[in-house]
Amino acid sequence: MAAVSEPLVQTVPEKCRVCYTCVRECPAKAIKILEGQAEVVTERCIACGNCVKVCTRGAKKARVNITDVEALLASGRRVAAIIAPSFPADFPGITPRKLVGMLNKLGFHPVTEVAFGADLVAHAYRDLLRKHPDKRYIAVNCPAVVTYVEKYMPQLVPFLAPIVSPMVAEARVVRRFYGDDTSVVFIGPCIAKKDEAPSEVDQVLTFIELQELFRKAGVQPEDVEEASFNPPSPGLGMVFPISGGMLQAADIKEDLVSGDIVTAEGRAGFLEALKEFGNMDMDAKLLELLCCDGCIMGPGMSTREAIFRRRARISQYSRNKLNEINFNHWNVAMERAGEVDLERDFAERDTRLSSPEEDDVQEILHQMGKFTPEDELNCGACGYDTCREHAIAILKGLAESEMCLPYAIDQLKITVDELAGTKVALKHAEKMAGMGQLAAGIAHEVNNPLGVVLMYAHTLLDERASEDPELAEDLRTIAVHADRCKKIVAGLLDFARQNKVSRRDTDLPAFAAKVASDLPRPDGVEFMVDNRMKDPMVSLDDDQFAQVVINLVQNAYQAMGDGGRLLLSFDDRDNKVSMKVTDTGTGIEPENMKKIFEPFFTTKPRGKGTGLGLAVTYGIVKMHRGGITVVSNTDSEKGPTGTTFTVTLPRRVNEDEGRIGNEGAPDNSSGG
Repeated sequence: MAAVSEPLVQTVPEKCRVCYTCVRECPAKAIKILEGQAEVVTERCIACGNCVKVCTRGAKKARVNITDVEALLASGRRVAAIIAPSFPADFPGITPRKLVGMLNKLGFHPVTEVAFGADLVAHAYRDLLRKHPDKRYIAVNCPAVVTYVEKYMPQLVPFLAPIVSPMVAEARVVRRFYGDDTSVVFIGPCIAKKDEAPSEVDQVLTFIELQELFRKAGVQPEDVEEASFNPPSPGLGMVFPISGGMLQAADIKEDLVSGDIVTAEGRAGFLEALKEFGNMDMDAKLLELLCCDGCIMGPGMSTREAIFRRRARISQYSRNKLNEINFNHWNVAMERAGEVDLERDFAERDTRLSSPEEDDVQEILHQMGKFTPEDELNCGACGYDTCREHAIAILKGLAESEMCLPYAIDQLKITVDELAGTKVALKHAEKMAGMGQLAAGIAHEVNNPLGVVLMYAHTLLDERASEDPELAEDLRTIAVHADRCKKIVAGLLDFARQNKVSRRDTDLPAFAAKVASDLPRPDGVEFMVDNRMKDPMVSLDDDQFAQVVINLVQNAYQAMGDGGRLLLSFDDRDNKVSMKVTDTGTGIEPENMKKIFEPFFTTKPRGKGTGLGLAVTYGIVKMHRGGITVVSNTDSEKGPTGTTFTVTLPRRVNEDEGRIGNEGAPDNSSGG
């Protein structure tokens, strides 16, 4: 066969939707998932064609040899077509004589049946078992099975029967009967035949490719003359494509009592049989294996008929053919072909990957949320039979954790929750931005006339205080309330300000503790600091952040009218630091939790607060690209009452980067 460099099976990327069906159906697990794209790993592929057969989108494509065959037919050489015995199942509307006529029309001559080569092979197996009754063998008629043994179970290579396949046997027969200069094209249902060794065949076409070749050449059944297959004619080799067909052709009985002969087919069947054969769990003398459910189910078949309908067509053709066969001629052909060499050898092509360490496997399982055997659902959605096999494939670079459906669902839930939080944060940010613009406008408009009122109030107070005590008292009232308005306006400006953060490295625990300790502490309140930071240095604007500490500590003091404890705690992890302000006060009522960061909202008595402290705090934390959350409890039956504000900040920030996720969204959750 001519050397080729193109991989036997490839992925069509634009058609692949990563359903993992190809992974599940690949006995060699030669499908690699990389960034959500399924790729065939050529050096691991056994060319069984399962991935081509099961992909409903046509994302797996076998190498096409039509152009090479056309060139061979146009070369002027004699080109023989040897057709696999499964052909009656793939051309139900075309009689065998019409099919031969169509092949002759394309330029093939002679046209012979591989079933005769199957006869030779069947007899070779019978002789092999008679000569070596104490040995154990694995039949090698299926090239995908042979490749699997060579690559993945090389310890079983010595058990491979040293006999060529029917295809190779027929190619050698054709050259003996029609001349060594005859080119040979095999036509059948198998993709693996395209790369089968030894190289006795010039080209290989699947039945699907033959249909396309007919279409391109415009060859129709009604336009050709009928013709018979060229000799030699086959015998029972015609039933080879059916599971157990070789045994019948060789007159070898599969005795269920002795268990000397075992047949198995299909992806799971042949793998399990090889495993048990290698482990000496079966005492079989001969193991006949087919990677497909019989060659009639090969990936190169164009028919969509059910398996037993295909079997029936093979059986019917075989019966008709045997009724017509001249056994004298067949015996003569078998005797003449007896001089054809049917021996071959095999080579170990170990493609197995080294087994990973158990700790590494467990780490991958843990990353996918599988900490106990009960967590390993083994659902098979990823394409692997067990979660453990999936984890090993990840370590080998063949799979990704996202292939795990339960893991993907959990990640999706987390993403949905994050999106919900982001939506709330965006709404809150939009609301706060609008209020900030309004506050800034009001503050600037009110500040100037307010300054005039204050100036004249103090001027009149200085000039008239001694002359008119009653007027002086009124002026003092005006000045007091004007000063209060000035503080409100200043708070509005703090809330609405857009100035940049001037960062400097600051010892956060020491700085915050100093600011808090300088504030007047109510009687009966204990002040404590718990610093668990490994690195206390944080990049922040200490002038602005001092206001955060002041607002949170003052609120905490005011909530503990009857005494209590204020705890200022600090912690860090990687690039994140946190400061918690915890009090043992009365707590915040649940209905007020969603409002506490809104400007002008306050639960303090009239005249005792502006309702801007937490709004300003929120704005400063946001400008530091951090987040602030609060939990509170007012019900002593549920646990100790009190409130905890948690401020989370990045330790370092690149000012040119965008905002970090939705960390700034306030989380007002009620808890203990």
